[in-house]
Amino acid sequence: MKLGVESHDLARTSVDLLALPLFSQKAGARLPARLAAIDRALGGQIEAVVRSGDFRGRTSDSHLLYARGKTGPRRVLLLGLGDEAKVDAEALRLVAGRALSAASARGARQVAITVATSRRMPVEPAARALAEGAVLASYRADGRRAPKEDAKPPVAKTLLLVERAADVSGARKTAETGRVVAECQNVARQLSNEPPNLLPPDALARAARRVATEVGLACRVMDVAELRRRKMGALLGVGQGSAHPPRLFVLEHKPKRRTRLPTVCIVGKGITFDSGGISIKPASGMHEMKHDMSGAATVVGLLRAVALLDLPLHVIGVVAAAENLPSGKAYRPGDILTSMSGQTIEIQNTDAEGRLVLCDALHYARTAFEPAAMIDLATLTGACVVALGNWTCGLFGNHDGLVDGVRRAGDAAGERAWPMPLADEHREQMKSAIADLKNVSGTRDAGASTAAAFLSKFVGDVPWVHLDIAGTAYTGKTGPCQPVGATGFGVRLLVQLLQDWPRLGIGARTKA
Repeated sequence: MKLGVESHDLARTSVDLLALPLFSQKAGARLPARLAAIDRALGGQIEAVVRSGDFRGRTSDSHLLYARGKTGPRRVLLLGLGDEAKVDAEALRLVAGRALSAASARGARQVAITVATSRRMPVEPAARALAEGAVLASYRADGRRAPKEDAKPPVAKTLLLVERAADVSGARKTAETGRVVAECQNVARQLSNEPPNLLPPDALARAARRVATEVGLACRVMDVAELRRRKMGALLGVGQGSAHPPRLFVLEHKPKRRTRLPTVCIVGKGITFDSGGISIKPASGMHEMKHDMSGAATVVGLLRAVALLDLPLHVIGVVAAAENLPSGKAYRPGDILTSMSGQTIEIQNTDAEGRLVLCDALHYARTAFEPAAMIDLATLTGACVVALGNWTCGLFGNHDGLVDGVRRAGDAAGERAWPMPLADEHREQMKSAIADLKNVSGTRDAGASTAAAFLSKFVGDVPWVHLDIAGTAYTGKTGPCQPVGATGFGVRLLVQLLQDWPRLGIGARTKA
């Protein structure tokens, strides 16, 4: 998507559609002075609509006007933002999405959006949020359909308009950051939306390598022979029932400008399809299990963003990829697997496979890179969906500062993470009578916390956070910036966290 930032006279901006986000106001209120010129060019239509009360600036309000002159915008779309004191970055993302949706419905190829600012949202963060919203709204999830005559027009070229010329430089910089982050979120969406027959573990690893080559990341892929040499018995056990063997791959970013920097490992669950294995899932909804590699997709999208933004951290992405299928070779309830850490795991349910691939990936990341911190993302438990719904991910960890940093980054990025309990009682539930651990607690109680407790046994004393994204990784509903399918959840959150890293005060250990 083409995206620019300029300072223009609104009345002379020659575009197919000019979107004017406006804060809520009382009926009869006068227009802001900055809109006087464009209102005159429209023959007073904007003021008439506002003064009549037909448009009050509520978040549900929109009103389309048509220009009468030969110059300037062909259409002007008024979009409500709601109460100025409450408007945040997410509100601006959504209003950009609404503008792009309206443009697409009308075949508008050139779109301009004015950057609405307030005390809470100055011009630079406002421009970033609008850029993110516009790029997210441009994503199409229908790339596997045959061409149709009535297909939607190509994505519009979007121009963000700032009021003062002095603000252009700063707004361009932040808008470019927003464009990069949102494009990388779209990369994660696309990976997760791929059908499972076209993206088994080896294909996911190849896709990650292509991304790495594109942006200058180092990439290493481990095949079954190497996984065996490294004794990753948990990952191998999950993948042994499939004709598509498991993989573990590593993406590595080293900044161009500095060398001695903290190492942060981001670990993703990459179950490219999850049937549940021998403990097979119900048929209803099983097609959605192609999204069980959403954590892996986020890692790939995130590392792409980290490289393009050249963030000043040593960032490593580790993905354990496998396909969980039933067969004569599949692992069974009752089996005992030996993980890379040497800890043995009694299998009581083969549908609790995500924690098994993650435990080897976490141990590998900890011992190979000696990171200052580790964060994992996984569509891990239905229990977390029951607890938090589809709007917030579960946040577990062993370091209060890191947990709080992730929560605040999620709030800022519009991808909320809510702290959940992780106590000794949860760890006690994961002890086995015949092995070191079991892969399920055996009860329905606190399922998200007991799953996190299992993972905690593989991170040692490294500051660690686990994000259970089972409820937020994909959706069956559409929104202004979101089609049905994968969301790419976590890319914006973790970019924000890594940008905030110097303020977290978390160790400087590195093994770069």
